[in-house]
Amino acid sequence: MRITTKFGGEIDVDDQQKLFFPKGLFGFEHCTGFVLFDAERSPFYYFQSLDDKDLCFILIDPFLFRPDYEANITQEEMDVIGMREPEQAVVFAIVTIPSNDGAITANLQGPLVINKATKQGCQVVLTDPRWKIKHDIIAELHTEIRQEDR
Repeated sequence: MRITTKFGGEIDVDDQQKLFFPKGLFGFEHCTGFVLFDAERSPFYYFQSLDDKDLCFILIDPFLFRPDYEANITQEEMDVIGMREPEQAVVFAIVTIPSNDGAITANLQGPLVINKATKQGCQVVLTDPRWKIKHDIIAELHTEIRQEDR
């Protein structure tokens, strides 16, 4: 399938890359169809809306810089995406890249949880006080590396 993307113009995507978010994302409830594909720079991904070509998020695997991350979701949230076992989940955090020279951050309070089996996902709000909407990816990665050196 050929789609128009915010960052890459027209590209071909495979049906395996298509994801359905029954409730959309917070603030973008009208957008339920997305595709996930690699960004130009690893370890980032593009999460392009199929409903609005101008809506595209940058995602990252939060476990890359926070191995202690826990995205505990409710049974109700699991039911929405047809997930029976936590092992079926893939978790991503939405990245913010500021236009100035500020820190690149990830939202660990509102992760995206995707059921690998059904290709359905949802955005959840975690109540654990460790997880904020702005985690400095580079600073936390350096902290993790320093801890590993001990």
